[in-house]
This record gives sequence, C-alpha cells and structure tokens, in this order.
Amino acid sequence: MNTIHALATAVPPYAYHQDYAADCMKRWVKDKAMRRMVTHLYRQSGIERRFSVVPDFQPGATARLFRESPDGTLLEPTTGERNRFYQETYPAVLMEAVRRVLATAPWIDPGAITHVITVSCTGFGNPGPDLLITRGLGLSGSVERYHLGFMGCYAAFPALRMADQFCAARPDAVVLVACIELCSLHLQIKPTTDMLLANALFADGAAAALVSRRPLPAGKRGLELHHFATRLIPDSAEEMAWSIGDRGFDMILSSYVPRILGLHARDLLNDVLGGLPPGCRDVSEWAVHPGGKAILQALAQHMAWDPSRGALRAAHEVLRDYGNMSSATIMFVWKAMLEAADIEEGALVGSLAFGPGLTVEFGLMQVCGKPVTSETVAPHHALGGVPGP
Repeated sequence: MNTIHALATAVPPYAYHQDYAADCMKRWVKDKAMRRMVTHLYRQSGIERRFSVVPDFQPGATARLFRESPDGTLLEPTTGERNRFYQETYPAVLMEAVRRVLATAPWIDPGAITHVITVSCTGFGNPGPDLLITRGLGLSGSVERYHLGFMGCYAAFPALRMADQFCAARPDAVVLVACIELCSLHLQIKPTTDMLLANALFADGAAAALVSRRPLPAGKRGLELHHFATRLIPDSAEEMAWSIGDRGFDMILSSYVPRILGLHARDLLNDVLGGLPPGCRDVSEWAVHPGGKAILQALAQHMAWDPSRGALRAAHEVLRDYGNMSSATIMFVWKAMLEAADIEEGALVGSLAFGPGLTVEFGLMQVCGKPVTSETVAPHHALGGVPGP
C-alpha cells in the first residue's frame, strides 16, 4: 500500500496575534462601516495567530513591502514587488519543512527520492521550488520534478494523487511532496467584503510529505492512501476565484461558500463513498481543510460531525494556531491528526479540501502505526502576547 511515511511543517519567523492584525487593518481602512466589519470578521474567524514572512507590521520596524504614508495610509506594493519578496523569502520556509520531513523519516535516504512535486499559488519563478529542493538536497539531475501552480487551497490533493500514481507505476518510487504558500504578501486594502475576509483568514506556511510503497518501519505512524476523487459543485465558480491584479492577487471569496459547501457535502460524499467497496465506507474520522470557521461549522452541522473529537478537532486547532495557509493547511491537519492519541490505528480517514471552481477534493486514508511525537517548531518573533509554539 502506498503510504505517507512522514509529514512535517514550517512557518515563517513572524507571528501576529489576530487582535493585533485587526488593529492594523482598522488603522488602514478609512470607512467606519468597514472598520466595524473588520472587528466582526477578525473576532469570528476562529484564529488566534497567524505567521508571515513580512516583518513590516512589527512596531518600529522599517517596512520593506507594506509602507505607510505620513498620514498613515497604507501604500500597497505592486504585484512585481510582492513576487520579488516571494522569491526572496520562500526558500527558507520551504527548505525548513523539507529538512524536517527527512529528519522525521531517517529510514529513507534522500538519495532514494525519485520524484519531487511542489505546490504554490502565491508566487511565481522559474527555476522554481522543485529545482530549489533538488539542488538543496543534492539530488540527482534525473529526479523527476513537477510543480502545481495557482490551484488554490485544494492543491495538496492533486499533488498527493500524483505521488500515489507514481508509486503505483513504479514500486521503488519515493516521492517528496512540498507545499509553500505566502498568502500574506497579497494583503490589499479594498472596500469589499471579499478582500476584508481574505485579509482576516490567510497566512503563510509550508509542509512536506514523503510517499512510498516501502513498508513503514515498526513503531512508526503513517497514512495509507486508498482512494482519491474530485467533484465540481455546479453553478458556483463565481463564488471563489483568484486572479492576478496590478497590486497583488485579487481574491473573490463569497460569504455564501460555507452554505454552498454545507448544502452539497452530503450528496457529494454519498456519491464518492457509494462507489467504493463496502469496507471502505466506514469512515470514522474527517480531516477537513480549515478554510474558515464558518466552513467547518457548516460541514459539521450538515454532516452531523462532532467538532470536538479527532481529525475535525485538529482542523479547528490548525485554524486557531496558524490560519488558512492555502494548500499547505491540510497537511498541517494530517500531521496534527497523526499526533492525536485518540485516533486509533486502523481508523479510516476521509479528508476534504476545496477551492476555486468550486472544486471539492476527497482522499480516503487509513491510519497505520502508533501516535508520533510532535517536533518543536523553530523559534520566531511573536506579537500581541502570543508565545511561540
């Protein structure tokens, strides 16, 4: 069985408490009604802190990207300036996640890696993250490299599905999957609910996974990959979109998304699970991309899931501690789930993520092995009284 042997995560060095971020936003938003909306959105987000590669928002910091005019107006950088900052800052965060995943699975020699799949929707550059990893690890020039770009929050699933297919076609394959997202680079001050909501949710982070058909060593815990599926919710493409503007990437994130996902979730999952053998339908845990608190609540309500247990609890905890890091976020959830003592060996896990389209991605996995111990995250600077993890 193709298996995720190891998962690792990394975040940038700057952490911002959600209350502090709200205060910054209210300073830049001039309309009184919009400032009240900022207060509401940030308080109801389910997020306590978020991480960013941008140091500009620290008191007394010399701004490098988001500068203020003498009257306190935020001078928004161009798309080119944001992308240059992406290219400058993503390597350290991405390579930290990659180094950690290799340290977590010492039974896999880096030289055994046959494929590298990278994912990002928040910046562009070529040579890109796939070559950075290949060179950074000293891998052979014959390693196959693939990059999935601009797909959004669900992109870890196509990447993992590719890894599963590579391992099925080539039994000796070892696939490194890595997601890197720097969403905070695209903060914009626009008088729209969509942009204010995006500013309240998105954050920066990276995650990596090692996938192989090799047997998992005794005493280690992983996720066996059983099935993948993708579905489109009809007549919903305009509810979530991500395009390139002159002042960053423009986000359309309708407040109707949680309701749409909730209303369609049961039919979509019945359709997917109904096509599986009977033994694969007994899903006991749900690992969901925490796109936002309202999304998790809508899914739990319509699916009658208990948000206080197991994998769904892990989704709320990741949202609380890190925010929405686009494609990397679901890998944070999988990692937290593997560290949870109350998720038993052999549990079938249904996992979901969603993004522009509206696209819904599904993965069926099975927990193998005993709980693993979490690795300490690297030190960082925290604001608003939030200690480092």
